[in-house]
Amino acid sequence: MQPNRIKHRFSPPTDWQAELFQSNPIFQDLQQLFQPAGCSDWPAPAWLNSLRRQTDFCFVANELLEQDGRYYEDYIYATQQIPTRAENWHDLFGAFIWCLFPNTKALLNQLHIQEIKRAGLSPRTELRNKITLLDECGVLIAYTAGQESMVQQLQQHQWQQVFCQHRSLWWQQIRPVVFGHAIYEMATQPFIGLTAKCWFIEVPAAFFSWPLKAAYTFLDNKLQQQIANPDVLLNNGQLTPLPLLGVPGWYQENQQSDFYHNTNYFRPKRN
Repeated sequence: MQPNRIKHRFSPPTDWQAELFQSNPIFQDLQQLFQPAGCSDWPAPAWLNSLRRQTDFCFVANELLEQDGRYYEDYIYATQQIPTRAENWHDLFGAFIWCLFPNTKALLNQLHIQEIKRAGLSPRTELRNKITLLDECGVLIAYTAGQESMVQQLQQHQWQQVFCQHRSLWWQQIRPVVFGHAIYEMATQPFIGLTAKCWFIEVPAAFFSWPLKAAYTFLDNKLQQQIANPDVLLNNGQLTPLPLLGVPGWYQENQQSDFYHNTNYFRPKRN
């Protein structure tokens, strides 16, 4: 008999924990680029605004949205201001993603507005659901030419092959990059069952030796180009499940091969 399916009701830490950015390898990029571990308390919008690579948007207190009364996506589209709740992990990570992927985030906002104008605010369309899935739970899988078989194995849930047999390829010819801010939020307290959605982007071989800022700029531009065609968002080959704690280097327990024997977490693909 199979054990019960994994169920987890997630709650992030209630207080500011700067040490997370140094102790959890999932946050390594954020720490290297922004050094949030140096903050003694919750970052304010002014500090977040100092991180921007582009200045055509800014972070503001969420009270401005509450006073305005418009829908969240509509407010951003009209004002180029990102409402950010104080002392809130979800919005903090959302701000980091805006800083790392400004072009893609702006396009996602634009696509939301276009769909709302076309089909109304409710019910949500399939395209808006896909946009939200990428926005909240997406992890970009950057891979070099020649690793298409690894992409196919991920799409087919062949976890033993991609995480064990081809383990040495990770961070050398294939690399995950978190895009969904909800994934970062849930990584503050990792749990078995934490699952992201893959978005695959082919990169040059030199990508793995580029400075981190250059790598993120490349991914931002490539992702923006891809989703400029909304049909790509509806492609079932994208946004396939990724058991996040299986990524080599991101979770200490996955150094043991039997970690991957948990078929409730590393589930085979349904026929």
